[in-house]
Amino acid sequence: MGVVHRQIGKNGSFAWDGVEDEPYRGGGTSEGSCRRVIIGPKEGSRHFAIRYFEIPPRGQTSFEHHLHDQGVVILRGRARVLLGWEMHEVGPGDAVYIPSDEQHQFENIGDEPLGFLCVIPSKEWLERILALEGTRG
Repeated sequence: MGVVHRQIGKNGSFAWDGVEDEPYRGGGTSEGSCRRVIIGPKEGSRHFAIRYFEIPPRGQTSFEHHLHDQGVVILRGRARVLLGWEMHEVGPGDAVYIPSDEQHQFENIGDEPLGFLCVIPSKEWLERILALEGTRG
C-alpha cells in the first residue's frame, strides 16, 4: 500500500509528518546539516529513495562520489555545485543530474539554508543491478 507524508509547518517549512531529521555528517559536511528520508525502505520502497537535505548558510555537503546516479532538485537557497571538476551555480527550481562515480559537492553560497531533494536507487536495487552487470562480464 502506498504512503503519504504531508508537508507540515508554515512559511515554506521543509518538514513532513512521520519523517524524522537525521544528522548528515562525514566527508567534510558542515555542522548543523541534516537529511530526511521522505520515501525509502520504511515506506516499503524497494527501488528508490527520496531524501531532503538541508545545509546551513555558508555550509557544504560532503565531497564524494557513488556507484549510483542521483537526481537533485533545489527547493530553497543558492549553491555552487562541483560536478567532476566543473563548478555551476544553482538555485530554486534547478535540477542537477549526477552520473555514477562523478565527484560532487554542494556549497551553500547564501544567507539562508540550502534545501534540496535527492533521488537515488535503493541499496537493494543497486546491489541487484551490480550483480547482474557482474554476470554479463
